[in-house]
Amino acid sequence: MSALPIVSPAAASAGLALPAGLPGPVAAAVWRGDAQGAREDTVLPSGLAALDAVLPGGGWPVGALVELLQARPQQHVWRLLAPALAQAVRAQDGPVVLVAPPHPAFVPGLAARGLPASRLLWVKADGMPSRLWAAEQALRCADAAAVLAWLPQAQGPQLRRLHLAAQQHRRLLFVMRPQSAQGQASPARLRLRLEPGEPLKVHVVKRRGTPLASPVLLPAQHELLAQLLQARQGDATPAGQAVQADFPLEGGHGLDRLAAPA
Repeated sequence: MSALPIVSPAAASAGLALPAGLPGPVAAAVWRGDAQGAREDTVLPSGLAALDAVLPGGGWPVGALVELLQARPQQHVWRLLAPALAQAVRAQDGPVVLVAPPHPAFVPGLAARGLPASRLLWVKADGMPSRLWAAEQALRCADAAAVLAWLPQAQGPQLRRLHLAAQQHRRLLFVMRPQSAQGQASPARLRLRLEPGEPLKVHVVKRRGTPLASPVLLPAQHELLAQLLQARQGDATPAGQAVQADFPLEGGHGLDRLAAPA
């Protein structure tokens, strides 16, 4: 089993000016508030260059709570997380644990992105106590590659418990909560709010370092979908012929891969 790909904090913080005369060990330990939180211990690149450019250390923090806020509970989650999760399952043998997702993910679409069905473990839990318990147990499981939990009613102390479990066991942890929770206190190391549209706007609500005034803009459409739509506009596809392609469309079924031109 190989280690997760790691971005060195030293590479991100190179070139920051420090006062002259500091002893070497002291200078090495200094974290600058304007350094975009470059001293994250371990990160996993998100696979999205524009997002990695603003994330402390250049990726998702390993061993910390990451909170995703959005109006619809599963909208754009896979668009944002699939590239990194594919890296995680390639690096280790365990599953990605999904705790109480609101919709079943479309497995063929995820498989096309490097997440085969055999690497996904869906845990059904009805009440919030059951969801919290399942998420914590998954974080303590030595084989888990990552944990994704939908916890719309979780409170600060409950989230802190999960954050500490992720920290102790060095797990990737993503918690999905409603957009209305943005004003609530959270122990999350990183909080992002997703605003749907074209392009997809990712607002960095909380991160280590300086605040980010403008959202990160990501193409809402998968590259293959954009190509198919462009071809359709050019009448490249015969009317009534279904086009099958492995790309994600976030909706009621999580992922879809069929487009039927009119």
